[in-house]
Amino acid sequence: MKSKILILDDNKSVLTALEMLLQSEFDQIFTLKNPNNLISTIQQHAIDVVLLDMNFTAGINNGNEGIFWLRQILKYDSSISVILITAYGDIELAVKAVKEGAFDFILKPWDNNKLISTIHASLKLRKSNIENASLLKTAHTLKQELKPSTQILIGQSDPMKQVMAMVKKVANTDANILITGENGTGKELIAREIHRYSKRNQEIMLCVDMGAISNTLFESELFGHTKGSFTDAKEDRIGKFEAADKGTLFLDEIGNLSLSLQAKMLTTLQNRTIIKLGSNTPIPIDIRLISATNKDLNAMIADGLFREDLLYRINTITIELPPLRNRGNDIALLAEFFLIKYANKYDKQGLKINQNGIEKLLKYKWPGNVRELQHTMEKAVILADDKVLNENSFLLTDTNINLQQELQGKTIEEMEREMILASIHKEKGNMSAVAKNLGITRQTIYKKLKRYGI
Repeated sequence: MKSKILILDDNKSVLTALEMLLQSEFDQIFTLKNPNNLISTIQQHAIDVVLLDMNFTAGINNGNEGIFWLRQILKYDSSISVILITAYGDIELAVKAVKEGAFDFILKPWDNNKLISTIHASLKLRKSNIENASLLKTAHTLKQELKPSTQILIGQSDPMKQVMAMVKKVANTDANILITGENGTGKELIAREIHRYSKRNQEIMLCVDMGAISNTLFESELFGHTKGSFTDAKEDRIGKFEAADKGTLFLDEIGNLSLSLQAKMLTTLQNRTIIKLGSNTPIPIDIRLISATNKDLNAMIADGLFREDLLYRINTITIELPPLRNRGNDIALLAEFFLIKYANKYDKQGLKINQNGIEKLLKYKWPGNVRELQHTMEKAVILADDKVLNENSFLLTDTNINLQQELQGKTIEEMEREMILASIHKEKGNMSAVAKNLGITRQTIYKKLKRYGI
């Protein structure tokens, strides 16, 4: 660490002696006889260590001047190391100075080796203080970035009112919560709402996609590891559980965990401790656990694919999100919200949806739920040539969804025939487009048309 030392003493011979002693040990040495320019000198030169005389006024030996300037230095920058120097060996003054924040206390005449060692030690503290301040700032920034949005969930339908009532009821507890629902219904958004209303809302919320973690990386990602615990472990690493301590941990797609990983997860939740890879030391964790899945965990238990005891651990409270198709006019509210969002993003303010467009959105089944609606609105805004969006502005595949419902109980031949007809209708007879949609050649299409009498 490059070091800049400031010496403040009213005795010129002391300044000269210290400067000569220290200039071969440290990068830059600055001297002052008068404390009036102390703070400006620290500001100008980014001083690391100050050697500060205790007395500057003739006839005053109580050390109060030194204490005053010590406070001024630490008020400006608490990471600066201050070493007080005095010719008067008053132990009470030394204790007071250290309590006020001085790094150490040196008596005149000083021992050269001891003084140099003390300055080196103070520089290490200075470096540590700077690093800690940087880490705290980074942690604060992360917490701010990862805080849940203050945006209120959009939805006035009865199913969503029930969900939000449940969210507000359970948020202030530390009960484990399981959020269920189809893909795209907004499970993570609900988890963030729970965190926002909870007692932990000033702490971090970490989200982990359990389906994206491989078996080999599971323990390292969730629990952390020590340096050398496996081939690529070149340094210690904290896991998601430890990083979320005092906050909320959201485990998405928990139904994707293998049985072996479920057992490890259960042990962690039961003991409320983790053990890093390569270590035998349990580390206590204090988290609020929220899990989510689009799978039927009870059916998985019956099939031997999910542990019943783990389910009991994660679903003290279950919140089931309704699919978008069951939320009525929420579809129109969400469409308007996304319209404004993307109109601003792509500089196309003033866009509107006419009644025919709204009716088309309301009739659609939305198999991809809110996520699909969001993407649909973004595409519509990007492709919009006019200020009014109509039914032709929305690229939907409703015929395929309706077909999926109608095909239940039919033979493969019947389903294939219906699928070809639906695709021909959608593409308005364009056989090249039909073949591309169905993943077959045009020649195969014509053969099937002949076979099915289409």
